[in-house]
Amino acid sequence: MQKRILGKTGLEVSALGYGCMGLDFSYGHKLSKDDGITLIRQAVDLGVTFFDTAEVYGPFTNEEMVGEALRPVRERVVIATKFGFNIVDGKMAGLNSRPEHIKTVAEASLKRLGIEQIDLFYQHRVDPEVPIEDVAGAVRDLISEGKVKHFGMSEPSATTARRAHAVQPIAALQNEYSLWTRGVETNGILALCEELDIGLVPYSPLGKGFLTGAMNKDTKLGEGDFRSILPRFTSEAMAHNQALVDLLKQIGTEKDATPAQIALAWLLAKKPWIVPIPGTTRLDRLKENLGAANIALTADDVTRIENAAAAIQIEGDRYPAQLQTMVGR
Repeated sequence: MQKRILGKTGLEVSALGYGCMGLDFSYGHKLSKDDGITLIRQAVDLGVTFFDTAEVYGPFTNEEMVGEALRPVRERVVIATKFGFNIVDGKMAGLNSRPEHIKTVAEASLKRLGIEQIDLFYQHRVDPEVPIEDVAGAVRDLISEGKVKHFGMSEPSATTARRAHAVQPIAALQNEYSLWTRGVETNGILALCEELDIGLVPYSPLGKGFLTGAMNKDTKLGEGDFRSILPRFTSEAMAHNQALVDLLKQIGTEKDATPAQIALAWLLAKKPWIVPIPGTTRLDRLKENLGAANIALTADDVTRIENAAAAIQIEGDRYPAQLQTMVGR
């Protein structure tokens, strides 16, 4: 597996990481802890060195799974986790990025993961009640104490990220980015990463599964699958958006690749500091995803894909209104 560098702080990771959220959280199909641990370790054997989790996934159970899986290979991997939510009685209860809370979360995450230092500590969502300078300062303190190695943010505005970076350099921004969610290209995030030498870690690089070609308008989402509340996953929207999957299939046929591999290869071809973190609960899909690192798209390929994709009007917002308000602050 090729390696990439996130940010000027020199955080080296595999070109494709592993988003661990879906192993036991948010999607209808969940793995047992033992099966999740097995799959994570198989990812390590296949060359993945970058694993993403968060306290709110579960909550807490995902960090425990990731920690148990990776402790035996701790020196070979980079573990990212996140702070920023209040968790009350096992449920998200608003945002909380007060400095004292950040430090409490860091201690709890370290304990659940069973490690001595968090490699990359993201603010999960910007808390409008707490100045971002205070947030960055709290993480800077944790870095000084040796409890955190690198600072990251998820879904901030470019302006907020710039302010935070001035206090504590950001190694990576984690934003949704894929062929059907390209906001970072127009909202200043991609330009900011280029300017300030910040890595970009696209989550949901396969459109929460839709861009793999494994879903269609007749797909029935399981009980508890959070995609059921997303406007893009109505039957009508999926039928309309099938055109994008058809495009990926067409390119894939030419490149002897799957739609998922083309979607990931497109992201990898965009910038050398972009590291997608697709997730999966299946070993065959894991191998398929990692195969994207071996597909070299030329500049002409990228232009052709983007020109064709631009002609497809994506139907449905990526989040319902109450979740959309939490991004881009």
